[in-house]
Order: sequence, then C-alpha cells, then structure tokens
Amino acid sequence: MSRSSEGGPASQQDMRRQNLAVVLGTVAGRSPLSRADVAGLTGLTRAAVSSLVDELIGRGALTEAETAPSGRVGRPGRSLAVNDCGPAGLGLEVGVTHLGACVVDLRGGLRVWRQVERGNAGRPAAQVLAEVAVLGADAEAEAAGLGLRVEGRVLAVPGVVPNTGQGLVEHAPNLGWHAVRPTDHWPDRDTVPVPENEANLGALAEYWQAEHGAETFVHVSAEAGIGAALIVDGQLFRGARGFAGELGHIPVHPDGVPCPCGARGCLEQYAGEAAVLREAGLRAAGDPVVLLAERAGAGDLATLRALERAGRALGLALASAVNLIDPDGLVLGGAYAELAEWLLPAVRAELAARVTVRPWPSGALRPSALGRRGALLGAALLTTRQIIADPTRLPLA
Repeated sequence: MSRSSEGGPASQQDMRRQNLAVVLGTVAGRSPLSRADVAGLTGLTRAAVSSLVDELIGRGALTEAETAPSGRVGRPGRSLAVNDCGPAGLGLEVGVTHLGACVVDLRGGLRVWRQVERGNAGRPAAQVLAEVAVLGADAEAEAAGLGLRVEGRVLAVPGVVPNTGQGLVEHAPNLGWHAVRPTDHWPDRDTVPVPENEANLGALAEYWQAEHGAETFVHVSAEAGIGAALIVDGQLFRGARGFAGELGHIPVHPDGVPCPCGARGCLEQYAGEAAVLREAGLRAAGDPVVLLAERAGAGDLATLRALERAGRALGLALASAVNLIDPDGLVLGGAYAELAEWLLPAVRAELAARVTVRPWPSGALRPSALGRRGALLGAALLTTRQIIADPTRLPLA
C-alpha cells in the first residue's frame, strides 16, 4: 500500500495526483491515444481514465479530437494528445560569451529560440541578469502569440548552485560571480527564474531527449570551464550539497600547470577552451569552437596536437570516473560535442588503457546530438517534465 510522508496510507489526493501523472506521461510518450488505449496501457479502469482525462483537459495539459472516419459503424473515435498550445517552460541561460532564452511545449517541442553573443565575464551580475530578463520577456511574449502559457522559468548558469532551495548561485568563477541571487536583481518579481547548474541541465536534456537507452551515464561539457553531471538510474545526482560534477578541477597532472582555483594540474588547464587555444597558438576573434573546428578540419598540425592533448587529459579524468561510478556510458556535450571528431580517438585510447575493472566498449563514449544547445533546452524542459510528473501544478480552468 502506498503511504504518505507522515507514515499513514496515502491520501486520495496523493493517489489521484500519481494517476494524473501516469495518464499524462502515457499520452506524452505515445500520443495520439484513445481513452481505451490509455486504460489498457496503464491498467486503470476506463471510468478512472475518463475522470483523469477530463481533469487533464481542464488543466490544459491534454486535448481531445475526433479521429478520421474509420468506415466502421458507430460514433467516430476520439484521440488524446498533449496540448501543444498550452503549458510551456521558459529556459534562460547566462553563458560566458552569450545569453539565451527558449520555450518548449509539453511535447518537448522547441517553439521559441533566442540567443545573442555577449561577453559576460567580469560584468556586474545585475547588468547581466537584467539583459537576460529582457531576452526572456521577449521569448515569453513570442510564445504567448503561439498560444503557449509559460508555467515555469529556469536559468542555466556555469556555476555552483547549492541544494538549499534559496535560489543562490554560490560561485560562478568564469563569470566572476560570488553569492548571487537572481531574485535580488530581477526586474519583475513575478518572473524570477530558478537558477540551476548548466552542466546538470545539459545532462537532463540528454536523458530526456536523446535516444541512447542509458540510465546511468556521465555527461561532460565545456565552455570557458569544464562541467560534468551524473545521471544515476534516470535521476540527477547532485551530491550532499549540490557540488557534484566539478570534473574540471580533477588533477590530471598533480605537479602540472597552476590553476586559478589554487591547485595544480587541473583538467581545465589541459582540456579547457582557453588551454586548447593556447596550445594551438590561436587567439579567438569570434567563436573559439568554430575556429578550432575549422583549423582542425583544415589539417592544421598545431590545432590537431592541441586537441589530441586535450583528449588525453579528458580521457584520464573520465577513466577515473568510470572506475569509480561504473556508468553505462559517457557523453561529450557542449563544445566537446562539436570537437568530438578530433577528441574521441585520444579519449578512447586512455579509457582502453585505464579502465581495467571491466571491458569498456568504445561505443559507450559518444558525442551529444544536442551540442551547445543542451543546457538551454534542459532549462526549459525542466518545467515541462515537472508538470508531467505532477499535473496539479497546472491551474484548473
């Protein structure tokens, strides 16, 4: 028997909330479906499904329409689908070199996308947040014109967001932020987003949208810094205080290059964006990832050597992660996804040499199909996935 948090039998409200989530999740994953289909797939009675569907339609999560005539005698069938002109999630992103905003619907479909290049390192947090708030308001207005209603807002940041529930960005070194609360700087208190680490959001987007079947995997991404996130049995692992995933400061050469964090030989000093550019003898006038890809694609030896060196360092760090965690797979996201062609051989060689507790198939390491879009998509998807998990978040019409 299900039990509530107080230890007694789960209330009827709790059971109904769970059943609403089951029905909405079933339709979201397989629509269009009939009510009878939903009953068959969920094991709920037809009467229960009918009541739950009516409530989900009233909350704007589902729509129901007549299907095309089947040629059979009787009433036309009716099909259920997730409402693509209703609840939506707004994702926002503050990157070191850009700002972004996007909106996704309950199907997970991308409906609005906005991104602008902006150097944010060292700028006052209040100024950066005011600018991303304007970008978000414009994206939300565009979504409203499409019939979408934003039900939640999440901000992706390249920094540590503790598990305190206080909306605090404790430390974002590549932005120069310390103890920043978006609430303190947001122009409209009704639209303040919840901050979340960009690596975490990229991993969640990968899990929700990529067709890979892995339930436990490490997702590593890079921009100015290197971040990682761990999905365990389909759930994000945050650590005791929310600090999990600082792969960029794992030492790969203990007596190596000094790192701004105070340690030596950190992964970021060998596989971070600035380190690869420096090793290749390049200065990025525009997008450094595009520059590196162009030079590597043209066969520039210095760039190829720099990427091979970065791949070896990354492979060292990931081999430690594999030996410790035993994941199903490893995913290169963010900028690494766009440079994977030149990184993967060295990473795979290190994994093959250093993962000795079990055979490590080369196919278990792959680039993300989402690339640098993952964090922003994950920010928007977080709201819609929370709605599917608990449709009572939506108001009744």
